[in-house]
Amino acid sequence: MVGIVVVSHSERAAEGIAEIAAEMAGDTRIEPVGGDGKGGIGTVPDAIEDAVDAAAGVGDDEAAEPDGGDGDPDPVVVLVDLGSAVMNADVAVELSEAEAVIADAPVLEGAVNAAVAATDPSATMESVREQAEAARDMEKL
Repeated sequence: MVGIVVVSHSERAAEGIAEIAAEMAGDTRIEPVGGDGKGGIGTVPDAIEDAVDAAAGVGDDEAAEPDGGDGDPDPVVVLVDLGSAVMNADVAVELSEAEAVIADAPVLEGAVNAAVAATDPSATMESVREQAEAARDMEKL
């Protein structure tokens, strides 16, 4: 299983985007993370790292069972909203125990595409990232 992390400068925006994506996600773990940790706007690398680890099932023995019970963290695709979120997510990915990549995708449409892709039993981190990034080419009108 591939986990998903939604990073936004706004905690409420991250939660809302994750809520929408979860409608399509089945059992996929989607972790929202945002804000400066003090109720303001911003992103914090440590909080993003915690979300990546949670989406990967790090420290969750039961979370590994659907994937064969190997105990290894699941891979994670991270979606971000703006500038510094990319930098902080990059730091978090480097620090995390999980294998994770940042998708170059619009955060909402990319999260929905990623959620749908992650439901495929043969989904890989790369296939989920590719589907998230395919959202860049979606036309709305």
